Amino acid sequence: MKLLKHKYCIILFNLLLISCGGGSDNNTPIDPVAPVVLDPEAASLIFPENNTECNEGVINTDDETKSTVTFTWSASENTDSYEIKIKNLETGSITTATSNTTEKALSINRGTPYEWYVISLANGTSTSATSDTWSFYNQGQGIENYAPFPASAISPQRGSTIANSTSTLLEWTASDVDNDIVSYEIIFDTIETPVNSLGITIENNIEVTITTGTTFYWKVITRDSFDNTSNSELFEFRVE
Repeated sequence: MKLLKHKYCIILFNLLLISCGGGSDNNTPIDPVAPVVLDPEAASLIFPENNTECNEGVINTDDETKSTVTFTWSASENTDSYEIKIKNLETGSITTATSNTTEKALSINRGTPYEWYVISLANGTSTSATSDTWSFYNQGQGIENYAPFPASAISPQRGSTIANSTSTLLEWTASDVDNDIVSYEIIFDTIETPVNSLGITIENNIEVTITTGTTFYWKVITRDSFDNTSNSELFEFRVE
């Protein structure tokens, strides 16, 4: 009698196990396939054009020192919105704006050099893509000749560390709306406010003496034929 009861319990247990197992298979949720988010691509800048004078801005009626310029660029693939960055090259201040289209109208100072670029953004990813950086002068009243754009460092790159050596080549690039740059003065020192001038050159590079374990600071003063000048940002590099 006990043996029969024992067999009956085993059979009942197996039936319950099978029943529960079958129910679990039928109720298992199926995870949906997550959509693939493609990384955005970089936009191409259109206007204001690179290294030119922008003369299409609309002068503000309430402040004639400013004009409204419409920045435009091409649409980029896999992009939902754009972030535009505009840097005043005289003050270093940066204006940031967003747009869901390929243009943005912004009020900026007249008679002032700027550089700008556009960042492509996409929903669902933190990856972004950055366009080239262009420079331009926003037209001012009665300006017959424009100062050069501030020079940009090519080598050593800003904040870089270079191999130990006794010398290295400083290289930079500069441009001017009037295309009349005549010389460069290089300020090179080991202090954060460099004062040591290496003299005047018409070249876009100059060789300097360096020492190991030292951080060097340098900037470029660009001069045109009308004696207008521009000062670059401060560049620095370290020697291993």
